[in-house]
Amino acid sequence: QVQLVESGGGLVQAGGSLRLSCAASGRTGSSYAMGWFRQAPGKEREFVAAISKSGSRIDYADSVKGRFSISRDNARNTVYLQMNSLKPEDTAVYYCAADSLYMDYITGRGMDYWGKGTLVTVSA
Repeated sequence: QVQLVESGGGLVQAGGSLRLSCAASGRTGSSYAMGWFRQAPGKEREFVAAISKSGSRIDYADSVKGRFSISRDNARNTVYLQMNSLKPEDTAVYYCAADSLYMDYITGRGMDYWGKGTLVTVSA
């Protein structure tokens, strides 16, 4: 079992920045590819970014490319999402995920583990 706890969400003005963190406990370390998803009000949950177990591969949704950056610290069992140039349309609950197969993030298959989410609100 893996437990994921997100933090760092909050209210920010458009153009601002936030850094989300996801702390993993249980069977962790470099055992899982990690990623971020988000769900805006009234919309389905969507992929945001993913990073492989070693950090050698990273993918982003087109909507966040050039603005968001995902990273991980395996020694701290933590993954980060640096969000810059935030827009009102980035407003959503952001979820951390862990999966044993990196390609699951690309193909859209279900994740092994989910966090409970952290709310990001971007005001115009």
